[in-house]
Amino acid sequence: MTLVQLKHFLELAANGSFSKSAGRLHITQPALSRSIQALEEELGQPLFDRVGRQNELTAFGKHILLQATELVDAANNLKNSGQQMLTGQTGQVRLGLGSGPGALWMTPLLKQLATQYPQSRLAIARGATPLLVQQLRDRVLDAVILDIRSLSPASDLKVEPLCELPGAFLCRPGHPLAKRKSVTLEQVRAYPLASTPLSDEVARMLIERYGAQAFPEQLFNLRCEEISSLLEVARTTDAIVMAIRAAAPDLVALPLSPALSATARFGWVSLKSRHASPLAQMLHQMAKDIVALHGGVAE
Repeated sequence: MTLVQLKHFLELAANGSFSKSAGRLHITQPALSRSIQALEEELGQPLFDRVGRQNELTAFGKHILLQATELVDAANNLKNSGQQMLTGQTGQVRLGLGSGPGALWMTPLLKQLATQYPQSRLAIARGATPLLVQQLRDRVLDAVILDIRSLSPASDLKVEPLCELPGAFLCRPGHPLAKRKSVTLEQVRAYPLASTPLSDEVARMLIERYGAQAFPEQLFNLRCEEISSLLEVARTTDAIVMAIRAAAPDLVALPLSPALSATARFGWVSLKSRHASPLAQMLHQMAKDIVALHGGVAE
């Protein structure tokens, strides 16, 4: 049997007239009769008692009516769901965010989906780059945003740069160093220093610029994956955090001498073998739009 036959059955059940039903279905009356007859033959019992020009449901027909209605409704819902997914109105995306991207993108993406696509679903996972990449390969995640400088080259990954953002040593406005026109790393080291795990490239840059005293294992007192927690520590204590400037516009960027000149290069990473859903494509575009709001250098 087909959905078309079930729709013919429901139409005839609704008004009891072959001629009227055929007209509403935009088919000929003989075509409708053949469709109903084929359905009855497949089900093994008559669906209608034909009384003159009227057709009334048999006891079996009444039993089938509810099931046929549910099947046709389910098919209509399936079609609507497909159309909604094509426009991003529904669907689900599981997105992984590294520490810096989490501070920059997590809240704005959640807000945009809540307001623009309230029927869609976004699940965000946080973690270190190796963990997020493994979850991407295991298809636990659909895509990840991370610092692509910390990503090892791999043939199975599709890397699409989003932006490059400057980093800085940040402190609260009332910090003893906040109003100085120039500070040295030695002065900064007099206070607790915080950072998320750094890429090898950034670690080399620090050592080349400031010498052995800038070796990350010795330089930073506080380290964790959640940059938002470290920023909150900097807001409420004399701790200084190394982070992308855009992550905390309310904090003061210390004018380090020589200048830090470090950047984070963020990118959208997915599997080459996996087709992105319409909702994932929309999230990717939203991530690009958010970059523009923070003055990032788009790639």
